[in-house]
Amino acid sequence: MTLNEILVAAMFASFIAILFSGLPVGHSLAGVGALFALVGFLADEWMGARTGLGYSTMGLVVNRVFKIMDNWILVALPMFIFMGGMLDRSGVAERMMNSLQALFGRMRGGLAVSVVVIGIILAASTGIIGASVVLLTVMSMPLMLKQGYSPRLASGAIAGAGTLGILLPPSIMLILMADQLGLSVGDLFVGAVIPGLALGALYVLYIMVLGFVNPRAAPPPPSARPLDWMILWDTVRALAPAVFLIFAVLGSIFAGVATPTEASGVGALGAMLLAALHGRLSWRTLRQTTMETYKTAANIFGIFIGATCFALVLRELGGDEVIAGALNALPFEKYGVVIFILAMVFLLGFFLDWIEITLIILPLTAPVVAALGFGFDGYGAVDFPVLLWFVMLVAVALQTSFLTPPVGFALFYLKSAAPSVSITDVYRGVIPFVILQLIVLGLVIAFPEMVIWLPAKVYG
Repeated sequence: MTLNEILVAAMFASFIAILFSGLPVGHSLAGVGALFALVGFLADEWMGARTGLGYSTMGLVVNRVFKIMDNWILVALPMFIFMGGMLDRSGVAERMMNSLQALFGRMRGGLAVSVVVIGIILAASTGIIGASVVLLTVMSMPLMLKQGYSPRLASGAIAGAGTLGILLPPSIMLILMADQLGLSVGDLFVGAVIPGLALGALYVLYIMVLGFVNPRAAPPPPSARPLDWMILWDTVRALAPAVFLIFAVLGSIFAGVATPTEASGVGALGAMLLAALHGRLSWRTLRQTTMETYKTAANIFGIFIGATCFALVLRELGGDEVIAGALNALPFEKYGVVIFILAMVFLLGFFLDWIEITLIILPLTAPVVAALGFGFDGYGAVDFPVLLWFVMLVAVALQTSFLTPPVGFALFYLKSAAPSVSITDVYRGVIPFVILQLIVLGLVIAFPEMVIWLPAKVYG
């Protein structure tokens, strides 16, 4: 191995080791990048090596950070975060929960189905995992346990439905992925619709089948109103505000009327109007939502800056060539290489957050996949269809990272909001939903049209 290859391997090993020490991720990435920039510089000075690192490397980092802060696409991140926080405080979700309980009340597993439906709506209107999981837990967990639901099914349904926001638009993860690879945010948003809805449909199907196979796991309530027109009308009225917001945000993007950045402003304003209509808008609510937006956005951008430093030093050392050479040397065909990368992403999701994987692993592996020659002819209306398909595969694989221990953040959110549920029930309850996510991942691998067909139709 050359010195540069040794340094590349040492960079990854050092980052993982420091991460487990408990240091913040952004600090760990920036620190490792700066440390190995110094190591490479000293190796050049003292050993006569040619690592490619020097004083100019850190100057390039400053230039890259400036480009991040000057990127208008990333303005959508804090706006969508604000929209999600304001919508959670607007009271819309509580009304939807009450109406859907009445709609599905006489069906086995109806309460869990209501949770999944609300999870889909929240995903398409907020995209914030922590807020969705906590909100669903607070609203539905006591009701499901009181009705006699299995704690495992209740935990799995809440965690699975709450994580749909990372896949369905307006997902902040898709915005970051588009920025990293120079893809159209609109293409990614439209391409995520079918996989996301397919995953939600599988959740509903699993709950309904389980309700018939094991009625004790998801019993119907002892007394429920018979379905009538009043229940249907109440459901329509409860869903209308959230559906209107979804159409205002996503519809304007899909129709080409607004960019994702402009649509994020529409969504933020719409969420404030919904909160005002429900009597929930106040200076306190506005201040709390704004402060949470600041904290979340600052955390993401802090990791962004650290990852920029790490990735630049890695590339200066030839990390791209090392990764590409390692993947091309695998004894697999092109689909085997893709499956290997996805398996690596799935395993990394046990230990790393989706942001680190998106900012470090995705830019290193995407060019390799693009060069494998998949083709995908017949989708001329879509720019870079192979990359669009691969990014969606990574997005589905990363969704599992929210449900897999020890870094499954959705599990921590759920446990903190429902301390009466044991962590064993939480872990065992999410296993079927992780399997369903992997099934959808397999379907997207086998049928790329699930991702590419809709953007081709919309933009063609």
